[in-house]
Amino acid sequence: MRRIDAIAISLGVFVAAGLVYFILQIVGLDGINAGIWTQTLLVIGLVGWSLTYFLRVGNKKMTYNQQLKDYEEAVMQKRLEEMSPEELEKLQQEIEQQKEA
Repeated sequence: MRRIDAIAISLGVFVAAGLVYFILQIVGLDGINAGIWTQTLLVIGLVGWSLTYFLRVGNKKMTYNQQLKDYEEAVMQKRLEEMSPEELEKLQQEIEQQKEA
């Protein structure tokens, strides 16, 4: 995530919280209760975001892990493409031997 993206998201959350506060006041809550409910919604949102983060970490769905996996697959594909037909046949025989064992 770029720095400008983080700033935009933070600004968006700040503006959304302000809108929720004013909407709650229009609905009929006084300033204190509107503020409490706005903060409650922000905390719930923060906890929810944190849970999704920990879920991605636990499932290894982070950007770095995906990039590393893609890189390893690309390296293996390039190695396979550079192998001669004899080397490919030898590798295939080794794989079949391991499957049998």
